[in-house]
Amino acid sequence: MRDENDNSGVFIRIREEPTEPWMPVNKGFEVQIDNNDDEFHRTGVLYSFTKAMASPGKPGPMWNTMYITLDGPRTVVVVNSAKVTDFTQTADFTPPPGKHDWEPAVGARPNAGWIGLQNHSDRDVVEFKEVAPRELK
Repeated sequence: MRDENDNSGVFIRIREEPTEPWMPVNKGFEVQIDNNDDEFHRTGVLYSFTKAMASPGKPGPMWNTMYITLDGPRTVVVVNSAKVTDFTQTADFTPPPGKHDWEPAVGARPNAGWIGLQNHSDRDVVEFKEVAPRELK
């Protein structure tokens, strides 16, 4: 993050190639990048779906390291060596109620799909380096 609390994310499990900006939000998960105090919207959570297990995110302009592991229906997110999310999607999972009209649509996400980096706004500057997908062994 360029500034202390810029906002972005990594989109995962997007069902099909996005054709409009809200498709990744509503058809996939967003791994949040934001130093928000809300435990459902801070760095490393699945935005609006999971509660942070830890809050290891560093404010900008310091670099953070994030590992996202997708293994079938399970998603694990580690930020700066601390596990923030360990979520397995089940048929009966219901996310917490949304607080805002921009919260993602409820519904199952696929076990495989497209990924993407979020361009949140012109005011939020977040840089990415060494983005490298790898197959699980």
